[in-house]
Amino acid sequence: MSKTKKPLVSIITVVYNGEKYLEQTIQSVIKQTYENIEYIIVDGGSTDGTLDIIKKYEKNISKWVSEPDEGLYDAMNKGIRMANGELIGMINSDDWYETDAVETMVKAYLEHPSKHIFHADRYDIKEDGSRAIKKFHPSVFKFKYYGMTYNHPSMFITKKEYEKHLYNTKLKALSDYQFVLEAFLRDPNIFQYIEKPIVNYRLEGVSAQMHIKEKLEEGFAARKNADMNLYENIFSVIFRFIIATFYKLKGTL
Repeated sequence: MSKTKKPLVSIITVVYNGEKYLEQTIQSVIKQTYENIEYIIVDGGSTDGTLDIIKKYEKNISKWVSEPDEGLYDAMNKGIRMANGELIGMINSDDWYETDAVETMVKAYLEHPSKHIFHADRYDIKEDGSRAIKKFHPSVFKFKYYGMTYNHPSMFITKKEYEKHLYNTKLKALSDYQFVLEAFLRDPNIFQYIEKPIVNYRLEGVSAQMHIKEKLEEGFAARKNADMNLYENIFSVIFRFIIATFYKLKGTL
């Protein structure tokens, strides 16, 4: 990559009481092969050893803040507002990047100037420490009517796209889905897929703990907020309920 073409990339880590994995996350950012990185950490007022870890790496962190927030998506929006980069990546405190993740996405960004959402594959990390590749699923039907087919932890999104919309702080777990669906329904041509795993994702989180009723209700709200047609949204709820019932019955056999 030419030295004259190294746009500033902002990497944001949102954390709350994340001392268990945060150091691995930070190290994965500071060990990137790409140099022009602004690293931002948004802490929600942790009470464990999180702040000690942040202070340990303070010289490698461009900006950090520790204060109460209204949850994950509020903290993400806060980080976006603090960011100065042309391209913004989100790496949560449970996850970590491959060493060439930023370089890979910047290369795609420079090669496709008309695109605004760059996404790739990811490694899913299981409880035993093993990992398996989770590829992007290209089905538009599945994305619109079933759920998230994009790997949000792999996404690098332009500042210009974030100036159009941010994450919905009223949703508990599916605001990233709403954000991506909203962008897709507006213009599917702004997406660029890079067929390569660039991020390691631990299979934990809020969405995995939600009851099916909560998922259906939040999915309906996310699609409605993204301006999906009402009849399509109702179809999605019915479709998801049928699939969930099928798997539940299958599990009892």
